[in-house]
Amino acid sequence: MSWWARLLGRNTEPMRLHGVAVELQNSRPDIDDAIVIERLDEALALIARFAPERLRHMQRDVRGIRVMRFPTRGAYFPDERIILTELTFLARRDIPASPVASSILHESVHARVHAFRRRVGGQSSAPDAMAREERLCRRAELAFGRALPAALGAPVIERAVATLTMADADVAPVVDWTLAAERQRAVDEGNTH
Repeated sequence: MSWWARLLGRNTEPMRLHGVAVELQNSRPDIDDAIVIERLDEALALIARFAPERLRHMQRDVRGIRVMRFPTRGAYFPDERIILTELTFLARRDIPASPVASSILHESVHARVHAFRRRVGGQSSAPDAMAREERLCRRAELAFGRALPAALGAPVIERAVATLTMADADVAPVVDWTLAAERQRAVDEGNTH
């Protein structure tokens, strides 16, 4: 910690959970940071316990996890090597931690694929490449769900199986991120009034 940060009583070191750097960008005053971090810790603990090799891969393949408001549960930003986990998804207590963990694990598989491509110097241009990659992520989720105790694994297995049966265009849809962001903004504005 720098002398300036010590003087102000602030820790400038990035937060780390289970060996992964975490950046929290909480834009929602109605969501408690501590609850979000606790939930992220729960999710990573599930991965550490039931898929430790996936956690080790994540620790190598990504620079960290960013928690912020976003129009989808999770994403992987290859240029930054960052997994995004959506703020309100983490804050929800009406679902078990296992779907949160599964989403993080899913994005870590994207990171693994991109790390491999960087090493071999390639990028797949095949039209079905994204669908194949999504199915690879879903198969990892399915294996994770099967490793979990039955009650925690059930929602993970159900979602993975349903997605694996979809057509390529549905398993890896083209997203209009502008429209998705507008819809998210409308939801957020409705929650603040």
